Amino acid sequence: MPDPSNLRRIPMIIGCALFMELIDATAVLTALPQMARDFGEPSVRMNLVVSLYLLAVALFVPVSGWAADRFGPRRVFISAIVLFTLASVGCACSSSLFQLSMARMAQGAAGAMMVPVGQVILLRWSARENLLRAMSYLTIPALIGPILGPPLGGVLVTFLSWHWIFLINLPIGVLGVALVLRYIPDYPGTPGEVLDVPGLLLSAAGLGGLVFGFEALGHGLLPRNGALLLIGFGVVAACLYVWHARRAAHPLIDLSLLRIPTFGVTFWGGNLMRIGSASQPFLLVLLFQLCFGLNPLEAGLLSFVGGAGAFLMKLLAVRIVSRLGFRRTLIGNAVLTGLTLAACGMFSISTPYWIVVAVLFTSGIIRSLQFSTLGALTYADVPPGQSSAASSLSAMTIQLTMSLSVGIAAALLGLIMSVRGHATVAEGDVALVMGLAGLLCAVSGLVYRKLAPQAGASVYAARSR
Repeated sequence: MPDPSNLRRIPMIIGCALFMELIDATAVLTALPQMARDFGEPSVRMNLVVSLYLLAVALFVPVSGWAADRFGPRRVFISAIVLFTLASVGCACSSSLFQLSMARMAQGAAGAMMVPVGQVILLRWSARENLLRAMSYLTIPALIGPILGPPLGGVLVTFLSWHWIFLINLPIGVLGVALVLRYIPDYPGTPGEVLDVPGLLLSAAGLGGLVFGFEALGHGLLPRNGALLLIGFGVVAACLYVWHARRAAHPLIDLSLLRIPTFGVTFWGGNLMRIGSASQPFLLVLLFQLCFGLNPLEAGLLSFVGGAGAFLMKLLAVRIVSRLGFRRTLIGNAVLTGLTLAACGMFSISTPYWIVVAVLFTSGIIRSLQFSTLGALTYADVPPGQSSAASSLSAMTIQLTMSLSVGIAAALLGLIMSVRGHATVAEGDVALVMGLAGLLCAVSGLVYRKLAPQAGASVYAARSR
């Protein structure tokens, strides 16, 4: 049983590793123009810095669960933090685009191991009745990191240099390793755990093709036909993996977990929710900067309001779910998520700032509750022996659906602009995409209707008695 004094500390330690990765992944976007000038490269080639990072994440996420079981989750977690920190120093010391790209690939590989292995530690450490509270702390970095990253990157690039986007990871990484060694239990590995090599190759090819293909489609990294061909390759590889997993004795990614009712429902419902909601930061940046004429720092500060709402909700999530149950919370909150997304699309240049802030703050509260609730229910009925496999499967689909979300949003935006004859993004174009994204989030509530009324009660019942 965990020490009561650690009920908040350990999830926050694990969450800080996730925060470090997400801050780095988003802050680097603001530094690409300055990097291009320093390296003497065309701006379009700097997309490699982002693309190779995502490719490395896609390749290494599937193997994270096996590594945690084979070598022990704390050892893998510490190794990932150390590699991420060293790779960050390598990024800061790079003197060419090639060196930076190689360092970013190492960062991506480390980040792919940090997040799912951190979840494995949390699942093994936390008692069932504390899982919802632990997940509410863990999801805060996931909500705040992508929002804080761009304005932080803008400040560092403006007042210092792009190198500091990577150098700030050095003290965070050193402190993180020290805290993990002091507070995180050292769960043993399982010697002789066999690696499913065919499954690794097929899953890496499928996930890599899909993630990189949707990223290329959304950000114009490749010609459209090339991006679609890459997506098609990913689909074929993914289908071959499903065929392989049904015949393998110990598949790398265990799809039989989808037969667990709570895991299966949250898997499909959560993916629909992320496809609809993960495009919000991307669309808000377009709306605030291209339509309203705000600078990157002003737009980033407005977007950060949602992070403040996420902080507030962590204090209320357990009480809300204890009163309403998982089923009613997820259904009702899916509708509210859709409404707040649609409301963001109704912003105009004349909308008072206090209304923008209020809507974004409310959106942050609602999204925080939804993802905290999903995170806890996903693992509520997963046997401890399958926690690593469940974490790998969940992390893999999160990476895929977030890339899919931006790719679909960008493609829809381009289609709407073409139909309406707009050469540049207009407020109405963004509003239509946000409305469709909100509708998809609301539709995910239909999936949660399949949950039993008392689904996941073990996660909060003991606390409410």
